[in-house]
Amino acid sequence: MFELHPQLDKDCLVLGDFPLCKLLLSNDSHYPWFILVPRREQITEVFELDEQDQLQLHRESLHLSRVLHDVFRADKLNVAALGNMVSQLHVHHIVRYREDAAWPAPVWGKFSATAYEPAEVLKLLEPLRLRLAEGFKFAELIL
Repeated sequence: MFELHPQLDKDCLVLGDFPLCKLLLSNDSHYPWFILVPRREQITEVFELDEQDQLQLHRESLHLSRVLHDVFRADKLNVAALGNMVSQLHVHHIVRYREDAAWPAPVWGKFSATAYEPAEVLKLLEPLRLRLAEGFKFAELIL
C-alpha cells in the first residue's frame, strides 16, 4: 500500500490527486513549490515505474508545469527529481522569479522554510482550482 514518505508529509500540504500522483505544496512561502509523488510503493526512480505509469507521470508533470507557468507567470520553472534526502520518487515543480529570495541559485538549503499562513494557501490555490479541475481531485485541506 502506498504511503507518503514521513519527511514529505511533514514538510508539505497535501493538495489532492491526479490519476497517478499525489500533489503536494511545499510549506515554504518563499516560492510556489509543488511536488508530484506517484502513488506507487517502493519506487525511487522513474524507470522503475511501468511504461504506462511513466507516460502518466510525464503527462501530469507537463500539465502541472503549464498550469503553474501560466497562473504564476514564472520567469523560470525548475522541475527536478533528485531524491538525495528523500528516496521516494517525487518530482519538484518550483516557480522561480528573477527577484525571488534565492535567484539565480537553487532553492535547496538557501533559506529556512517560512510556513504559509492559512489565508496565503487559500489565495495561492484559488486560481489553481479552475485550471487543475479536469482529472484532478482536490483534498480537503487541513490548515
